Amino acid sequence: MSDNLKYELARELGVDDIVAREGWGGVPSRDCGNLVRLAIERAEKSIQNEHGSRP
Repeated sequence: MSDNLKYELARELGVDDIVAREGWGGVPSRDCGNLVRLAIERAEKSIQNEHGSRP
């Protein structure tokens, strides 16, 4: 996962301030789990879009 995507997801979940202050190690485990869940959802949507757009 790219750093840009990680920061985008952190902003979306509202933990980007924690990352800025304390680094990724300061993010609570629940929020890390939510980051992973969101990343998986995005990846699944991307795969569906790729397969759905083919003839």
